[in-house]
Amino acid sequence: MRKRFICILGCLMGLMLVRPASGQDTSPAPTEPAAAAPASQQQGAPATPPPAPPTWSVGPINFSGAVDAYYQYNAQHPGSMTSGLYNFDDKTNQFNLQLLKLAMSHDPDPIGFRVDLGYGRTMQLINAADPDGGFNQYVEQAYVSWKPKGGKGFEADFGKWVTSAGAEVIESYSNWNYSRSLAFVLAIPYYHFGLRTSMPLGSHFTAGFQVMNGWNNVTDNNSGKTVGFTGAATSSKATWNINYIYGPENNGTNTGKTSLFDTTVLLTPTAVINAYINYDYGQSHDQTLAAGQSGGLPFAAWQAFAAALKLTPSASSKWTFSPRGEWFQDRQGVRTGFGARAIVDEVTFTGEYKMVEGLLWRAEYRHDWSDQKIFQSGAVGASTKQDTLTIGFVAFFGPMR
Repeated sequence: MRKRFICILGCLMGLMLVRPASGQDTSPAPTEPAAAAPASQQQGAPATPPPAPPTWSVGPINFSGAVDAYYQYNAQHPGSMTSGLYNFDDKTNQFNLQLLKLAMSHDPDPIGFRVDLGYGRTMQLINAADPDGGFNQYVEQAYVSWKPKGGKGFEADFGKWVTSAGAEVIESYSNWNYSRSLAFVLAIPYYHFGLRTSMPLGSHFTAGFQVMNGWNNVTDNNSGKTVGFTGAATSSKATWNINYIYGPENNGTNTGKTSLFDTTVLLTPTAVINAYINYDYGQSHDQTLAAGQSGGLPFAAWQAFAAALKLTPSASSKWTFSPRGEWFQDRQGVRTGFGARAIVDEVTFTGEYKMVEGLLWRAEYRHDWSDQKIFQSGAVGASTKQDTLTIGFVAFFGPMR
């Protein structure tokens, strides 16, 4: 499996050797920042960002929003009508609303805020593990910001925010591909609740510290706290992001720790070719898996490696093409839910056409395969592979991309 992924990765990175034709604009292409991070910590933000779409404002408050819907076909016709190891666009052989979203924000001066509300399959899955329920199921993130004058760029946010880990974000239209990678689905959390900070250290590096209740919960499940460290190094043609998260995540006890190391390198060499490489390594000692076992808390580890390209025929083209390949190793079968060691690979090919500013559609083919029969086939069967074809439509306003 690993040899196959290396071949896939080699083909993807080989495309980067293509040089733009004479006279083409070679300035960095627009890239999609992570919606949750402070401006100084945005995932994959280019050194010179392009002008944002017009902002809808009412007084000091900026508004933005989106409607994201799709149709997906799964060749394995799973009886559950759900594609395995997918998130948000997982309902298959049917039309589905992935996300209806409205965001409100005010840039800190020195006090600001951001609230992202949503409805649809995305919100159901993001908040599925949180016991609070109630109105929280419609809240993607909500936090207050403080950026003191004379603070040399220091910023602090308190509340609920989407994780800074990963190469992708929750919103499909802010990613290069329509479906989320295995690394996004299986390796990292969705969000945190607590306090995060960021501080520029020179003109090319930003560091941050976070202290939070844990992974995917507003109300903590134990008395311990999880900490996070972030770093972002930027240049005119590349951005390197590093995240490390560590803390107790077991219910009712601080015994047993979960950790995650995440790093992404984003390359923006020209206006027509962008690329990223993402690696994640996580491990946990999970007390809930120790029932009937001896020798203390069981150990689980996982790792993911993903690479993608964003290809644009020309700097002014409305078309983009984004191939992605990745390899995911689940050593104990905890993340995939298989219960035994599993390796999963996938390749994805996404085409996007921007009809007008604020309205786009995507067509995507994806092939997943594993060394274990972890994909549902028919009503009761199981398969080592899965093939899907998805058509998605997104309408959005405000600086969402």
